[in-house]
Amino acid sequence: MSHRFFLWPEQASHHAGQVDLLIGAFGVMVWLLTLPVFVLMAFFAIRYRTSRDVNREHASSGNVWLEVSWSVIPFLLTLGFFVWATALYFNLRRPPADATTINVVAKQWMWKYQHGEGAREINDLHVPMGRPVKLVMISQDVIHSLYVPALRIKQDVLPGRYTTMWFTADKPGIYPLRCAEFCGTDHSVMGGRLIVMRQQDYADWMARNRDAGEDETLAASGARLFRSAGCSGCHGAASAVHAPPLEGLFGGPVGLSGGRTLIADEQYLHDSIMLPNKDVAAGYRPIMPTYGNVLKPEEVNALVAYLKDIGGGEPGTRQEDRDE
Repeated sequence: MSHRFFLWPEQASHHAGQVDLLIGAFGVMVWLLTLPVFVLMAFFAIRYRTSRDVNREHASSGNVWLEVSWSVIPFLLTLGFFVWATALYFNLRRPPADATTINVVAKQWMWKYQHGEGAREINDLHVPMGRPVKLVMISQDVIHSLYVPALRIKQDVLPGRYTTMWFTADKPGIYPLRCAEFCGTDHSVMGGRLIVMRQQDYADWMARNRDAGEDETLAASGARLFRSAGCSGCHGAASAVHAPPLEGLFGGPVGLSGGRTLIADEQYLHDSIMLPNKDVAAGYRPIMPTYGNVLKPEEVNALVAYLKDIGGGEPGTRQEDRDE
């Protein structure tokens, strides 16, 4: 295979094109604003050098509109680029409701992926072309950062806290995936590949994983763990323990004992498992044991997927949606 040197990474999404357009346009603006300054500096330095006999007496004059314009115009242009960049940034924080969710666990020194349909991968991530994909990420040890140059996206991955990013890859191919945060001795080898496949090829790949025995969805794995870890003993419908109900929980408001109200998102479900006394639901005693040193991040992701499944979930992720 031939190796070619590129000054710019390949584009594999519409967002990548937008980022490149922003950078290119901003670079042009900087050149247009700074080049005349340097040209005039060179011109005056040569024309009015001390060895040159030049009339240096000029009558004082001023043009208010000229002086205002060279301050206001660059300010308005810079403000416009700020608004443009901010819009791109906030777009990455609003994944579509129908995005395919993939859980990511970072650890020294690998990336572990869990597809909702059950497939699991290490370092290589297969995604369908033309379909929005949402990554829900957490670290098992230190801070990492998932960076895909071809998509122009990068997001820190933190221990004990979920971070998310989403993308829609529109060009099939294999693209490098790297850790962009120094994370220890083998940081330089913590990489992988983003493999963008046409939707039929992706469906075939997922079917092959099911044929290989990975036919249990992430939510089904969480349901099995929910029972084996003893969670159903308190949160089950027939339990004698006074514990908060979990059906219909995800995505709704939760009143806390301190008077605050928050939304039951992935982070709240994670903290309720790992740090149960952090945010205690109103009307309940803080008696739930912590699972901080018991469950692995992959197991917590499975439990969260199950709680989302019975608690409302996202379109296309609930078991009844898959059965239709």
